[in-house]
Amino acid sequence: MRNQAVIRERYLRDPLPIRLGGLAADLARVQSFSDNSNLRDAVEGLLEESRFFIEWMAPDAELEKQVALVELQRQLTRWQRSWAHIWADPTRRAAVAEQAGVWSERVLGMSGLM
Repeated sequence: MRNQAVIRERYLRDPLPIRLGGLAADLARVQSFSDNSNLRDAVEGLLEESRFFIEWMAPDAELEKQVALVELQRQLTRWQRSWAHIWADPTRRAAVAEQAGVWSERVLGMSGLM
């Protein structure tokens, strides 16, 4: 992530539903980008960015949403720790893509934007 402080400041200007929508969009991109083996670095960057988004927004969320966001953040961390192995295995990569899509829908639902 480029300049974290600037991105954080800009990100926190938006109301929580918009921030959740942005996180959902990142997760949807993880899902769609995972089909292209040339986008490994882009997907890994989205995972990292999503973890930061959760860290920055969780304190502003209701407890129920905080619990879900922490669960998602833990999942993102697990994926990042084995990213080289996940990306090298098309079956595991497809499973991550599917899970990212499920999380995207869940977070979008939490946002209330739909």
